[in-house]
Parts: sequence; C-alpha cells; structure tokens
Amino acid sequence: MTSTFLELSELARDHFRALRRPLAFHNKASEVFDPVTALDRDIERAMRGFLLARFPDHGVWGEEEGWSNAGAARHWSLDPVDGTSALICGLPSWCVLVGLIDEGRHLAGMIDCPALDERLLAVDGATTRNGAPVATRGCSALASARLATTDPFLFEGWEAAAFGAVRAAVLMTRYGLDALAYARVATGDIDLVIENKLKRHDLDALVPVVRGAGGHVGDWSGGEDWDGGRIVAAASRVLYDEAVALLSR
Repeated sequence: MTSTFLELSELARDHFRALRRPLAFHNKASEVFDPVTALDRDIERAMRGFLLARFPDHGVWGEEEGWSNAGAARHWSLDPVDGTSALICGLPSWCVLVGLIDEGRHLAGMIDCPALDERLLAVDGATTRNGAPVATRGCSALASARLATTDPFLFEGWEAAAFGAVRAAVLMTRYGLDALAYARVATGDIDLVIENKLKRHDLDALVPVVRGAGGHVGDWSGGEDWDGGRIVAAASRVLYDEAVALLSR
C-alpha cells in the first residue's frame, strides 16, 4: 500500500514541477470564490488513471471529476489540490490529499505537500513524514493548545460564537493553513484544528493521518458525522473532548 501512495505522490509532483506562472484559474461557484486550475484537473486525471489501472475493481471519487466505479466497497477519495487559493497566491501550504475508504472506514491516507517536499503517509495505523514516524504533541489542555483554522470568516452565527469560545481558551491561534494544519497536528507542531463546511474530499485523507499519529478526529458533537462538514482534529482525545464541550454548548 505504501508504494501506491508514493507513486501517486510522484505523479502529483511531476505536474507541480512542470507548473509555469502565471497560473490561470476560474471560479467554480457563483456565490463564493472557489477557484480551480488546470493543475487540479491534471493531477486528478493522472491519479485516477493510475489507480484504475492498478485496482480496476476499486472506486475513485475525485473532487473535480466525480466518480469512477461508484458503489465499490473500497474507494479512493482524491483532492488533487487542497488549498487552491494558496497555490494561486504562491504560498506553499497547499496539499495533495488521497484517502482510502473501505466499507465506510478510513483505512489509509496521504497529505502530500509538494512545495515543501514533505509527505505524510498513514498506512497500517501509523503515520510517517518522509519515511520517519511522527506523533502528536499529546497536548491535553486547551490552555496550552495551539489552534488553527483556515478562515475564521467561514464561521457565522452560533458557529462563530462556538469557535470564539474555543479561541478564547487556547494559548494561540493561526490561520490560513488548509490541510497543512492537520499535517502539523500529526507532527506535533499544532494541537487543534477546528473547521466547518468541509467536504469529504477535504477530510478523507486527514482522518487516518491524524489518528495514525496518536491524535483524535471527530465532529463538533463528539461523533463521526463526516458529511456534516464540522470537523475537529486534536492532539489527544482529552483535548478533543474539552474542545467539543465548548463547541456543542
């Protein structure tokens, strides 16, 4: 399984190495800015073709081009560029996300950061960075936790108030990291990530990576409603429970 993820990573990095600026993009949405580039589509097509050739009975579900073999018991979830806005702005925080799902269970995952030459793999319940084992910091108290979210302005109404309660309780907060924030939970540099409006492609790779490093991932209510979009990733179960206690008030 590890070799499959490594080959997928190299496919993505080959396209990144060939990238030329300025990078053209267009907006996929009408109400919000949701950019897509040729790199997004090229990476997804390359990974899809590779996976279907190697695993013809597996499903492949990509953010840009939908399903191949929908309904398969085991499928790959692809987000070819998580953080397209960062990519457009020349920032290194964008990532390539690949998750492997078996009968609804998160089996393995990859957070690949081509601009940082960093690759996190979660296979067989353990997470590595560039081949070396990693672990969360094990933080168990909000008062000493380092919190991240991509964009605080995505929280509105009661969600904004709930996030604000956690932000007021932690040591420090950083913004704008996209999937890199979850990678940093796994490497022990960030302790807590709270986000809303995530789609399955945004999170399917993140769950096994954080869990394989000893962290905990769930929703804002203490469960695993992955389709609800409200996600908490924490360095420990104790920290997760403390954050959820504020979020679910």
